[in-house]
Amino acid sequence: MQLSFLTPLYERPGPWASVHLDTGWENESTTARRELQALDVCDSLARQGADGATGRAVYDALMSRPGPTHGAGRAVFATAGQVVLDPPLTVRPPAPVDVRWSTLPHVSPLLELAAQEPVCLVAYIDRLGADLEVRTPLGSRDAGEARGRDWPMHRTGRDDWSERHFQRSVENTWERNAGEVASAIAACDKDIAPDLIVLVGDPRERRAVYEKLPPPLRPRAVETEHGGRAEGAATRLLDEDIENARHEHMRRTAGEELDKFRSAHDATAQGVPALLSAAREHRIAELFVRPDGADTHREVWVGDEPDQLAVRRTETQYLGDTRPSSARADDALLRSATVTGAEVQSLPAGGGDDVPVGGLGALLRWPYEEMERR
Repeated sequence: MQLSFLTPLYERPGPWASVHLDTGWENESTTARRELQALDVCDSLARQGADGATGRAVYDALMSRPGPTHGAGRAVFATAGQVVLDPPLTVRPPAPVDVRWSTLPHVSPLLELAAQEPVCLVAYIDRLGADLEVRTPLGSRDAGEARGRDWPMHRTGRDDWSERHFQRSVENTWERNAGEVASAIAACDKDIAPDLIVLVGDPRERRAVYEKLPPPLRPRAVETEHGGRAEGAATRLLDEDIENARHEHMRRTAGEELDKFRSAHDATAQGVPALLSAAREHRIAELFVRPDGADTHREVWVGDEPDQLAVRRTETQYLGDTRPSSARADDALLRSATVTGAEVQSLPAGGGDDVPVGGLGALLRWPYEEMERR
């Protein structure tokens, strides 16, 4: 997965307020309870040393929605009196409230609660074209439409020569329109690079579009019979289909990437010192994080830049700063991965697997032997 949506968090120096909330309990009469929760969050931030302006910004964000959020949870990241990111969570957090005031934003919970969601491109297809929608960890947005020819579109039951000719024209129109939709999906794929492409509509129409997709896109395409273009908004069954497709994609991808890690040998790094060294040299191609690993919360030292990392505070040659700050190892490495465009693979907690050691590992952009030759 790519964490580019976190980039705004690394364009400011911090320190940061990081709040993860369970909102699955909310209903129409939640205002009073939400206010108590918001006050508790601000009290916790103040006790940890947060400034008043940032505490007020977090309070305002938590109280800004008058009704229930109808979601599993939300996260709020704020600094210098401003909320910078407020993404919804799709999985309820293990604790009702998690509040941190720290040098770096505490983003590692998002790997399990939100950011792991594959980006989906949903195409609502009919014979005239398709409406395109992108679903990301931060919500859904319109991605345009594909518009085909609207004549001729309907076949008749007659069987003379002229009607057969007309029916062939209808078939040709359907085929052309399917090609237009497939081309629009391919163009959108170049801009968005979704993990999944979900084709929604009548079986014949969506199958025609699938067969017109460029071959490299087909392995990422799934079809569902629920929902449709005429319905506009997604149905509950469609949402369930997309959620199932996402989970299957994540399970399959995690297994494939872990196999790749196991077989890469000299092109991998494990253990905090080796990972920090690779991050300083921008060599991490893919970061693996198992959230229950012992190394994830290990203390490391960081400077203002993503490649200023060290195991010990005294390693000023790496930190470039005479007053470095401590941070969690996972948050420091996630900052580096986000800024350098590395992939991040979240591994399931409690999986009974000892790879990577300590819960943190990386595939490198080039092996150690090649590094030595440079």
